[in-house]
Amino acid sequence: MTNEENLKITGRIIAKAWADEGYKARLLADPAAVLTAEGLDLPAGTTFRVVEDTATVQTLVLPARPADLSDDDLDRAAGGFTSVLCDPRSGGFCF
Repeated sequence: MTNEENLKITGRIIAKAWADEGYKARLLADPAAVLTAEGLDLPAGTTFRVVEDTATVQTLVLPARPADLSDDDLDRAAGGFTSVLCDPRSGGFCF
């Protein structure tokens, strides 16, 4: 599955969670089951967590450091592109 396909599925999941409180509750309680049901191919042995941002709480995800990158590689990557969703309720604040 391509990154673009994953982003489309993820967008659909977010939209459904915003529109349906029961769906959102299931997503928060058992993310792997919901993500799999929506068509995402999840790696075995990986735990998934879903957290909900609010007007006063924002989440910054710190990705695992890639094992095959040197400090020089990381320095060159600083300031690179990342994909984020912004909540308009937060005044346009994005990470």
